[in-house]
Amino acid sequence: MTSSTSRDSFPQRIVCLTEEPTEVLYALGEEHRIVGISGFTVRPPRARKEKPKVSAFTSAKVGEILALQPDLVIGFSDIQADIARELIHAGIEVWISNHRSVEGILAYIRRLGAMVGAYEKAESYAQRAETHLAAVRAAAARLPRRPKVYFEEWDEPIITGIRWVAELIGIAGGDDAFPELARESLAKHRILANGDEVVQRAPDIILGSWCGKRFRSERVAARPGWDAIPAVRTGDMHEIKSPIILQPGPAALFDGLDAIHARIVEWAQRQR
Repeated sequence: MTSSTSRDSFPQRIVCLTEEPTEVLYALGEEHRIVGISGFTVRPPRARKEKPKVSAFTSAKVGEILALQPDLVIGFSDIQADIARELIHAGIEVWISNHRSVEGILAYIRRLGAMVGAYEKAESYAQRAETHLAAVRAAAARLPRRPKVYFEEWDEPIITGIRWVAELIGIAGGDDAFPELARESLAKHRILANGDEVVQRAPDIILGSWCGKRFRSERVAARPGWDAIPAVRTGDMHEIKSPIILQPGPAALFDGLDAIHARIVEWAQRQR
C-alpha cells in the first residue's frame, strides 16, 4: 500500500523531535508530511530550509508545536519523556522510539514507513542498508588484523559509546574497547570514573564524537597516563562527526559506518 493511494489514512502533519525520523521520511519521499523538525537536524540539508525548527533534544517549543496542529509527534528515548508527556496531556498523539542497536535502526525504518503508508519503500530502503552493512562486514573480514577501538561520546565526564556505535565498530572491522558498557542504554551508566580504565584497555584507535562540539585529539593525548595508549603513541585519534554516528538512524548505517571503516582500514594497512 502506498501513500499515494491511501494518503488520508495516515498522518499528514508530523513533527519530528529528532533528526532520524526526518531523514527517514525524506529518504522515503514522504517529507510532505513533516510540518516541524528538531533544530539539530542537518540531514538532509534541505530540511532546515523547508521546515520550521520547533525543538532541541531535551526541550521543545510546545506552543509552536501545538500551533502546527500535528496529528503525530515522533521523538526518541526517555530523555524526551517530559516533552512527550506535555504533548500527550494536550491531546497529541506521540510515538517515542527507544531503539539502541543496528537491528533496532533497521526495524525503526520499517515501522516508520508502515506508519505513513510507505512500507514497501521503507522495506527497500532497509534492505539497501542491510546490503551496505554486509558489504562493509565482508570488506572488514579481509583485513589482516582487528584493532581495539575506544569510542568517546563525551569528554567531561568521559562517556563511552552506545550500543549501535559498538556494533558498527564490529561490522567495520574493530573490537569495541568497552563492550560491557555499550549494552547500557543510558549515558549515565557509561561514565568512566577516570581515564585509567582506557589506559588499561590499550586501544589501537581512539574515535571521538563529542555530541555537538569539536573533538580535540590534543586534549585527549594530554590526559595523565594516556601517552602509554597505543592509539595516542601512533596518532590514531580521529573525530567522527556527531550527525553521522550519534543519531540512531540511517546516517549511522551509511556515512557513520563508512567513516569508522575508513579509519580502521588506514590503521590495518600500516600493520602490514
